[in-house]
Formats: sequence, structure tokens, C-alpha cells
Amino acid sequence: MKKIYKLLFLALACTVSAQNYRFVYEYKMRSDIDHKDSQITDYMNLDSDGKKSYFYNAVKYERDSIYLADKDLKALFKSKNYDRNLGYIIEKDYSKREANLYDKYKTVNLVVADSEGPKWSVQKEFLNINGMNCQKAVTQYKGREWEAWFSKDYPISDGPYKFNGLPGLVVRIKDADNDHVFTMIQVKKVNSIFSFVPKNNKKMTDQEYRKLLKDDIFSPEDIESINIDGQAGKMGIQLKDGYVTQLELSQIKKAGKGNEDAELGRLLKKSNNPIEKETVN
Repeated sequence: MKKIYKLLFLALACTVSAQNYRFVYEYKMRSDIDHKDSQITDYMNLDSDGKKSYFYNAVKYERDSIYLADKDLKALFKSKNYDRNLGYIIEKDYSKREANLYDKYKTVNLVVADSEGPKWSVQKEFLNINGMNCQKAVTQYKGREWEAWFSKDYPISDGPYKFNGLPGLVVRIKDADNDHVFTMIQVKKVNSIFSFVPKNNKKMTDQEYRKLLKDDIFSPEDIESINIDGQAGKMGIQLKDGYVTQLELSQIKKAGKGNEDAELGRLLKKSNNPIEKETVN
């Protein structure tokens, strides 16, 4: 019976791998570890062709695609915002036990190879999530305890962020503190998968990358351009790392004269509650 099941699983995997899928995840993240009410909600895509996958921010992808087509910076300032922490791309090659993280720091494209995948303990607990039969698995990974629910309805050993290695697709996963929660909310068939991987990347170790983010302090020199819309009361900001957002002028003015840079720094700072915690060896 186990042999028959394995053959059926492989047959299903071949069927899935012959198509391009986009799995959309709602991502709830508490960006400030000192404030319980600092939760933000964003949306991430996981594109898979059965051989490779790319995990990236849905709004950033949409904005970048439109901007590449028309180069209209003013329209870009007015488009949807996404969280500054979520500009990265995770690339997984199913034939390798390694994930590549692509990000940009200031003006430098970075790539961080990570071969440390999660080590799972599959539990005998089952749950139906959005019509999918799921099974529970737990792991301690990158300084956090994680609870995942995976489904063999889509027999792809993958999931959001760097989470893979289970006999199915991760449908929901959260850490023990509920600081980071991913829930799959939509599945689409697409003609082609994500293809915006940066070129000419500087290689960096996982430890070097995390230290870089931890030590990062916003400076006015990080700003590439500013667009003021006085009528709408908005300030559009483009940073040198490519991040674009629109802020309320009233909020910046409220900080008082001479404190504008500090307020910008507060609004644009990265999370102090990253998904990967520092671990003590």
C-alpha cells in the first residue's frame, strides 16, 4: 500500500510540475517587538513550475512590472504601498537543499545562499483549512519555534519564505509568539513564473546579511528622490535601494521643525523583530 501511495504521489507531482502555479499568502507580521499593536498585513506570492520557486512581495512585483513598462515615477509614488522589510526574493531549486535570498542594501544587489533548511517533526494531527486536508508539523528554525500545516493536495515540497522539506505544500505556518503568520489564501495557474531576479549580486553569508540589517540606520543620504503633492498632502519618497512609498505630509510636519529627518527615519526604519532571530551557539 505504501508503494502504491508513493507512486500516486509521484504521478501527482509530475502533473503539478508540468504547470505554473502562483500561491498567494497573507502575511501578518509584528514589525516592532516592543509594541503588540504594530502588526502589519501584506501579501506574498510563491511561484512554482515544479522545479524552482520564487517567493516575493505581490505589490512590489506589480509596481515593478508597471514601472518597467511606462517609467512613470509620479504614478509609482501614488501606487499601493508595501512594507519596507519585504523587498527580498527567495529562490529555491528543488534539486538542491539550498535557498538563495536576493535583497538590495543601499545601491548594492545582494545574494545570500542558505543551506540550513528546517528539520521537521510531522505530527498525527489533521485539520481542514480552506477546503484542503492538512497535517501538522513543527520545527525549531532560525531561533523560533514554528507550527506548520501542510497539504498533499498540492504535492510540492515548498512553502512561504524558506520553509520547505515537507511531503506537501505549507498552507499555514506561524511562530510560537504569533509575530510572523503566513496563510495561503489563493491559488492561481499562471502562464509563466516570476523572472525579476537581480543581476550582478554581491555574495554574502547569512550571518553577514543579518548583521547588516541589524546595524542599518536610516540616513537622508539614502533618499534618491522626493515628490511633494501639496494638494493631496502627500510626500512620495524613493530610496536608493529601490523602495518607494508615499507618506502623509501632516505626519512629518507634526514632528516639528528640525525633527523631520528623525521622523522620516522612524517611518522608514526596518523591523526590529525579524523573521530570523539571532541564535546563541
